Amino acid sequence: MRNEEMVKEAVEEAKAKAAQEEAQAENASGDGEDDAETVDNDQAETEEDSSADEMETDGETPDGADGDTSKAEKKKLFGKKNKKDKKDEKIDELTDRLTRQMAEFDNFRKRTEKEKAQMYEIGAKDIIEKILPVVDNFERGLSSVTEEEKATPFAEGMEKIYKQLMTTLEGIGVKPIESVGQEFNPDFHNAVMHVEDEELGENIIAEEFQKGYTYRDSVVRHSMVKVAN
Repeated sequence: MRNEEMVKEAVEEAKAKAAQEEAQAENASGDGEDDAETVDNDQAETEEDSSADEMETDGETPDGADGDTSKAEKKKLFGKKNKKDKKDEKIDELTDRLTRQMAEFDNFRKRTEKEKAQMYEIGAKDIIEKILPVVDNFERGLSSVTEEEKATPFAEGMEKIYKQLMTTLEGIGVKPIESVGQEFNPDFHNAVMHVEDEELGENIIAEEFQKGYTYRDSVVRHSMVKVAN
């Protein structure tokens, strides 16, 4: 009996000790959680203060109103540019091509007009050059008419035809080159003879053998002249 009582007492004592140790462990656990919550709260407050300081440094307010504007401006200034849409790129390409083609067409038009004007002038000069011998024959025939014959209807008709022909030539820009009494100019005159004449100055045209003509300030035929030395 004595042994059984000793065993019961030992068991009861062990149970009481175990319960005491368990209570101490629960108390220690509760204090640790409170301390952890306190640390978390302090850390959260510190992070909020730090965030507020950073926002104030960047010119932002805690409510974020000014911060959004500042961020948008920075993104606008330093952000990458948006790539053009493929349709816009195609439009730009076609516009550039059209501008180039219009410039080329304008140059072609100007060049063509210039070539047409040159061709017209060359053709006109060629025709005038073929008509001039007819004018020469008129002048030779009229110069051979005597004073008595000038009053005849035939001579008067020839005179009228000659004047009409010269008026027509003058109307399209054909003019005779002045020669006799003028200073010799190789651009307009062709010297075929030289003569010594004290009454005339040096290099002055003394006589004209064949009349020269110009068309629009370009020479169609040079005057054939005799020049005094």
